[in-house]
Amino acid sequence: MAPAGIAPDALDRPHFIGIGGAGMSGVAKVLVQRGARVAGSDSKDSPIVAALRELGATVHLGHAAGNVASDATSVVVSSAIRADNLELVAARERGIPVVHRSDALAALMDGHRPIAVAGTHGKTTTTSMLAVSLRTLGLDPSYVIGGDLDAPGSSAEHGGGEIFVAEADESDRSFHKYAPEVAIILNVELDHHANYASMDEIYDSFRTFVERVRPGGTLVISADHDGARELTAQLAGREGLRVLTYGEAADADVRVLDVVPHGLTSEVTVRFAEALGGGEITFTVSVPGRHYAHNAVAALAAGAALDVPARDLAPAIASYTGVKRRLQLKGTAAEVQVIDSYAHHPTEIAADLEAIRGGAGEGRVLVVFQPHLFSRTQELGAEMGEALALADASVVLDIYPAREDPVPGITSDLVIDAARHHGADVTAAHDRSAIPGLIAGMAKPGDLVLTMGAGDVTDLGPEILARLQTRRARSALRSPASRES
Repeated sequence: MAPAGIAPDALDRPHFIGIGGAGMSGVAKVLVQRGARVAGSDSKDSPIVAALRELGATVHLGHAAGNVASDATSVVVSSAIRADNLELVAARERGIPVVHRSDALAALMDGHRPIAVAGTHGKTTTTSMLAVSLRTLGLDPSYVIGGDLDAPGSSAEHGGGEIFVAEADESDRSFHKYAPEVAIILNVELDHHANYASMDEIYDSFRTFVERVRPGGTLVISADHDGARELTAQLAGREGLRVLTYGEAADADVRVLDVVPHGLTSEVTVRFAEALGGGEITFTVSVPGRHYAHNAVAALAAGAALDVPARDLAPAIASYTGVKRRLQLKGTAAEVQVIDSYAHHPTEIAADLEAIRGGAGEGRVLVVFQPHLFSRTQELGAEMGEALALADASVVLDIYPAREDPVPGITSDLVIDAARHHGADVTAAHDRSAIPGLIAGMAKPGDLVLTMGAGDVTDLGPEILARLQTRRARSALRSPASRES
């Protein structure tokens, strides 16, 4: 099912507004690899932009009407692009078709066996696990992920195989554009409050996504998560849909029997229902935490839906070593590890803190948290603060606005006050430049520092490491051995 409204040649010479974004860059890369003449613009240079240029894409820095070539066959946008963007205005004035990123991705998946990974949390990790493990098995899938695996530009690849793995974003309902053979739903919670007013709207949106599964296709869905179980009940009786459940529930088709942490990895044991051949498998997940183990089991169940033998896929999942910003180790200095986390929803914050606690040993867990979006903080600020109470100490930045305008009265104090109410040690940090020195002064050998949030808090990791390294060098100069020498 090709997406409606896209001309056959619309993606021959596309222009991407915001081409350096995680989602946009992946679609652009696959199009370049398929032979399209891709151009675009972004507000700033980046390793992702450089990687696209190396592939042959033309990328302009800054936004201007003249960036859109006269022979562009379409202008591709995401929901983050505002209506008054100069390039978007120019495209409409010149009659150039405007294509949403989701429609472009749907067109790329046409003719393949698509796996679409949805859910409030865990999409990027699960999509990455599938892409890596299927590549390890030599199946050469195409994939588009909302994050980089291990190098700039690794968020996407045009493969020669028949499988196409894609992250399916519910935030703006764009996942309604896809027609997967296998749909994965990891969990269902209320988020993206600017677009969803209630859980009823969330359930309605996910049902629409499932209705797009191809006849005879499969839904892989959590047997543990309350929202996912409710959605499964709502879908009961739908004809032409195979449902595979996974999780720790006794009735799960792929049942998690045990998750044993080993530092920053886990050993997972699962049992398959008789309908899937029965038997047990134990395999390694190379990232910590029960929630990442469940992501791996979801990937395993999706493989079963595509007739990829579990005894082959399970060990291949171990070749996945992580994705940027998902508990990514940024480095170690002065015996302090600095780890980066994309977690920004309370459920994600709590899950990552619980996961990292297992690898901290006797050390403390120190968090630098940046709330993301005014709307999310307004609705979930109290829950964010409660989750931060799982850390030994936290520093909370001002809200990262992203695409939103400020909301009067909504500040990071909502998070800070809630965290303190739950007994947390929290410091407000309005001066971003002071944070590296503050953390370097707090951290002791053996501690873990987590930079956490969906905004630019990630940029603080290298600065914290540099300040820790400077502290270590100064300490060495002051030591008795240094003075004697």
